[in-house]
Amino acid sequence: MIRFLLRFIGLICLAVAFILLIYDGTKSIADHRLYVTKVAEVWATVHETSLTQVRPTLEGLAPWLWDPLATNVLNAPICLVLVIIGTILVLLGRKRRPLIG
Repeated sequence: MIRFLLRFIGLICLAVAFILLIYDGTKSIADHRLYVTKVAEVWATVHETSLTQVRPTLEGLAPWLWDPLATNVLNAPICLVLVIIGTILVLLGRKRRPLIG
């Protein structure tokens, strides 16, 4: 059951990443500029107050969590982040190979 759930969520992440890639591509073609939707933009659109609360929390745990790690993830394209998360979840949920011998 857990494997199914991991694969399902991973495939949903991959599908959303593809949809966002198409969205950025059509927006870029229509305006003749390159548009890339960042993780911070999507997070601010969904729930802005939690985004502002993450920084003090991460800096309280360890200062290195915010500055190099979280800022790089928040400035990354959402398509890339969702593809990485989806791929990891699909790989974690795959069926094990049968043992030979």
